[in-house]
Amino acid sequence: MNDFTIRDLENLSGIKAHTIRIWEQRYSFLKPRRTETNIRYYSNEELKIILNIALLNKYGYKISHIDKMSSAELQQKILELNSADALPDRIVHNLIQGMVDMDMDQFEASLDEYIFSRGIDKTITQIIFPFLERIGVLWMTSHINPAQEHLVSNIIRQKILVGIEGALPQAQSNKTVLLFLPEGEHHELGLLYVYYLMKMRGVKTLYLGADVPLKDLEFVVKQKKPNFLYTHLTSKPRGFSLEKFTTRLSVQVPLIISGPFGRSLQDAQDFINSL
Repeated sequence: MNDFTIRDLENLSGIKAHTIRIWEQRYSFLKPRRTETNIRYYSNEELKIILNIALLNKYGYKISHIDKMSSAELQQKILELNSADALPDRIVHNLIQGMVDMDMDQFEASLDEYIFSRGIDKTITQIIFPFLERIGVLWMTSHINPAQEHLVSNIIRQKILVGIEGALPQAQSNKTVLLFLPEGEHHELGLLYVYYLMKMRGVKTLYLGADVPLKDLEFVVKQKKPNFLYTHLTSKPRGFSLEKFTTRLSVQVPLIISGPFGRSLQDAQDFINSL
């Protein structure tokens, strides 16, 4: 069971907090509780309600109409959202609901549904990363239990690994890139996606993974002599300074960084295509 603030609902649903307050006054579908200091907080069920309402509202249903729907009718309308634009949003909402309920069967089935119909590459770009962007704030504010984060991260990781294993190179490159995360950085999903892109491009890749000590990185670089080093920083590890890291790095190999502290994933793809 999780408790969510109105800002959590705003981040997860895309509905402004001001609008949510207006809906509470006019309609009956949300009944938040309040703390002793009169701050609203919402349950798992209310989060799922606002996600469903936000989804239907985005794709043409009026709030006054949605408010009169039965639970069964609302669910039926959600399932009917299968347009090219609506389907990714519906799947992302299913993932959020599966995570908060710790329903890993639903979570994995939603991912598999999209992988089967669109492939792993589109699933990563259209489903997985929008999902991670939505729930990232919850992880940082501890409004999601770390166990929930680990459960969903491991399922996503498995899907990306299957994509990497089955990737058929569409070109060939004579470049070698060493992929790693610096010591203290454990969020591996972005780096795995870069690994997938590089394999599709035919780039020879050395994958060191997460939480790599500087001395281990330097040892592999001296032995294997890659053309580039590549890291994807999802968060800034405690005590980590990019300037200090690059200063301490004794090997003279170009370092490429993506993530919130570097290139976007689109920029990363452009770099990979240039190899």
